[in-house]
Amino acid sequence: MRRVYEPAAYGPQQGCWWADTIDAPVWDKVLGDLRVDVAVIGGGFTGLSAALHLAQDGIDVAVLEAETPGYGASGRNGGFCCLGGSKATDRMMIKSAGRDAAKDWHATEVAAVDTVAGLIDTHSMQVDRHSNGETLLAHSPRAVAELRARVDEVRADYGVDPELLDRDALREHGLAGPFHGALTVPIGFALNPRKYHSGLARAAQTAGARLFARTAVGGITRTGGAWRLRSHNGTITADRVVIATNGYSSENVPDWLGGRYLPVQSSVIVTRPLGSDEQAAQGWTSAQMAYDSRMLLHYFRLMPDGRFLFGMRGGLRATPGAEAAIRRKIRADFHTMFPAWQDVEITHDWSGLVCLMPTLVPYVGPVPDMPGVFAGLGYHGNGVAMGSHSGVILADLVQGKSSRARYPGVLRLVPKRFPLGRFRRMLLAPAYTIAGLLDR
Repeated sequence: MRRVYEPAAYGPQQGCWWADTIDAPVWDKVLGDLRVDVAVIGGGFTGLSAALHLAQDGIDVAVLEAETPGYGASGRNGGFCCLGGSKATDRMMIKSAGRDAAKDWHATEVAAVDTVAGLIDTHSMQVDRHSNGETLLAHSPRAVAELRARVDEVRADYGVDPELLDRDALREHGLAGPFHGALTVPIGFALNPRKYHSGLARAAQTAGARLFARTAVGGITRTGGAWRLRSHNGTITADRVVIATNGYSSENVPDWLGGRYLPVQSSVIVTRPLGSDEQAAQGWTSAQMAYDSRMLLHYFRLMPDGRFLFGMRGGLRATPGAEAAIRRKIRADFHTMFPAWQDVEITHDWSGLVCLMPTLVPYVGPVPDMPGVFAGLGYHGNGVAMGSHSGVILADLVQGKSSRARYPGVLRLVPKRFPLGRFRRMLLAPAYTIAGLLDR
């Protein structure tokens, strides 16, 4: 496999809290030759959602996970099922995909959250669901004015009434900290991503999908009207293929993908359970999932067992020195924002990869010049909802039928390649520097 970062960026989860909350599923690995209608490369939210819906439609489908179940971003994220998935502005969407592009996108954001809620309810998944929507916290007085301006935009874009809080009301709502105001949009919820991932996997298997682990695909070739997928321990032949590898993609699986996505590291810490007195001392007692208004944002939430999750961007490299530096940085930011918890033990610490696209929107559609091959990736750090939703779209595209899920024009924009080729992560350094200056 050819990848963008050092091998450590794709390494085991190590101190991931989610892995401690559920027994690890056991999937077989492909041994020898396998023949299926559809092969799905990638066993995360997108791949499992696609496999579930294909299997429900009577399609013989196999999921091929390179590592173990929940290994990638689907098992390492912050568990925010919320609006998002794009970094493009409304103006950018309208310019690239037409007059109604932004309106269609916002409706799809809501539909994606509903997709996850529907899957959880239909399959009776126990995912530790909590939080009534998501709260954006202003990190500066200037950001408060921006929150006020967003109230009417939220009403127009999402059809809900957001709640705007001034600084004095934050502690009353259990949201105390170095913040100047807050805006809560009542769409979305928090969950345990590993429990959701396991629930999706069980549902897909029950429907008839076959799930395989430790089956990394090293190449895709066209043979006799079908696609031949090469793994180190076997060969998979399929009429159609879904690429659902997101930030953990390989530059040559398929070659078309090379340079069209940009993995970005994200880091997370989790504390020991906080007692009610400790929560009160900081003034953070809310179950809301939240993030701040910085461009290089922090995201955080109090979980049902009292632990506190805190995440932020990761480093630019995956060397031991860079990883040590980002561990120091995330702790420093956490202690600055929540000083009453300076001495609280941090029990878990991990990192993962999110995926950016040149278009700043996800891509869900056919791979050019590869008939029967489709891809879904690039959720810009919000893949719980949009990745699951994209899987539904992919299941219908594979079958050549109209999507049962909302499928806006911006998701159909075929991404071009980033500048600098395999060195494209160098683009992040100046972007982080500029964002850091603007966040002051």
